[in-house]
Amino acid sequence: MVNMSGGQAVVNTLIALGARRGFGVPGESFLAVLDAFYDVSSFTFTGCRNEGGAAFMAEAWAKLTGEVGLCFVTRGPGATNASIGVHTAMQASTPMILFVGQVGLEHQGREAFQELDYRQVFGPIAKYSTEITDVSRTGEIIRRAWSMAISGRPGPVVVALPEDILTQISNIDISQEKISVPLGGAMPADILQLSKKIEGAQRPVIIVGGGGWTDLDRNALKNCANELNIPVVTAFRYHDLFDNTDPLFVGEAGVGMTANTKRILREADVILAVNLRFGEMTTDAFTLFGTGRSGQWIGQTHRSGDEFHKYVSPDLAMICSPSAVLQSLLDRLSCANMQVDSTWIAVARDGFIASQIPKPQPSPVDMGKVTAIVQELLPRDAIVTNGAGNFAIWPNKFIQFSADQRLLAPQSGAMGYGLPAAIAAKLEYPNRCVVCFAGDGDFQMNCQELGTALQSDARPIVLIVNNGTYGTIRMHQEKYYPVRVSGTDIINPDFSALAEAYGCYAERIETTAEFAAAFVRALASPTGAVLDLNVAAEAITPGLTIEGLRASSQN
Repeated sequence: MVNMSGGQAVVNTLIALGARRGFGVPGESFLAVLDAFYDVSSFTFTGCRNEGGAAFMAEAWAKLTGEVGLCFVTRGPGATNASIGVHTAMQASTPMILFVGQVGLEHQGREAFQELDYRQVFGPIAKYSTEITDVSRTGEIIRRAWSMAISGRPGPVVVALPEDILTQISNIDISQEKISVPLGGAMPADILQLSKKIEGAQRPVIIVGGGGWTDLDRNALKNCANELNIPVVTAFRYHDLFDNTDPLFVGEAGVGMTANTKRILREADVILAVNLRFGEMTTDAFTLFGTGRSGQWIGQTHRSGDEFHKYVSPDLAMICSPSAVLQSLLDRLSCANMQVDSTWIAVARDGFIASQIPKPQPSPVDMGKVTAIVQELLPRDAIVTNGAGNFAIWPNKFIQFSADQRLLAPQSGAMGYGLPAAIAAKLEYPNRCVVCFAGDGDFQMNCQELGTALQSDARPIVLIVNNGTYGTIRMHQEKYYPVRVSGTDIINPDFSALAEAYGCYAERIETTAEFAAAFVRALASPTGAVLDLNVAAEAITPGLTIEGLRASSQN
């Protein structure tokens, strides 16, 4: 037992659990925690410009490192600003703890200044919400929050920190024991059933997604797929779970699923869904894998039993880690006489490769050609990030991620994610190339975090797809309300001047021909870079123009 304040207990417990970085915006409601940071050298607090950006950074950092993302914000507005990151962490199954300064216990229930009931506010969007009401239990409650964040289906936990609890002094015991991720093993009877189905399948497919993947899991996927010659499809924005340049990678089940990917998933006779939460994206808006599927056998694994039978009813459900099922399957079938139709796989791969060639874009800067240049020049261990909008189609559909490259993108479809995620990645890996794709509207959701990049010397490359419109909404507007444009035009600032004000290298790219040399300069810049790309609104999405949308809406 050591005499300490509640704020010191918060920080000392986190450090004992292995925490080494957190993100946030300082607030008067948790001054005692900020003060405790001053005394520790093994933990870095990154001050951000907005709580939403801070929460995005915590989520992206956790996704990238496999550790628990930590975010610290003040009560009321700070908490509601940060809620976007909590929702993003929940949908992406990312382990994260949001610490929220709270009104003192003696003032609660009176609608005190900035008071919120955090259990009610975050109940629907967080995995677990709690509040410390006894300073002596600070370590216990934070350890439980940490365990909840990493166990089963990983996710965000919210811990409210009443101001008076943080300033109280008490004898507090801080456990030094680490908390490991509990892993489920594969049951022999389930592996036997699964292996028999896979061994006899002509068109098996492994589809992967979800949070919590480790290097062990990724290696098990690679070895299992290659040894057994089974093609792989990744879920929405989980491209980097499997080497896209591998001949067995055949597509991504996400927004705007290609006809080739739909065909593969419909024709597959056996599907092994590993760590996958079947949802709207992976089922093509709930049209695939339904009760009417004919002769298609589905095995689904997940770390949590809560993820089965939400829409898809698997023939076999297994609570286990990805490596447990994949390695067990490989061990059992390594010498088996597989029946896989190699011609079917080759056709599937050819269909994927064909989908990687976009049509020419009616724009001064052709994003199809830009993406091809980025693909060619990206280092082998580059990290790519993006927020949400039609522009995200370019990194999400036309970049093939190799084994050591990573993608950080929001499952929740949250705008403004890309820049904070890129900064978080650059903080963790300062020597790796980090490239953020951002729309002009998307960028302005969190462009102020360039200040965090400046202060922390974490400088990514940002490519702004500047078309003067909220592209996704404009696309739907032109389809359902053609010619009646309302609320989607954007008047933008001089992005180059803005970036230079934050100490970044910046260029305005007027034509496609200018991009390659500018991107090389951006790669060489020690201050990161912002490249403002002159993209026409007419090139609203690959292969589809505004005029084309209007014409199709009239048919």
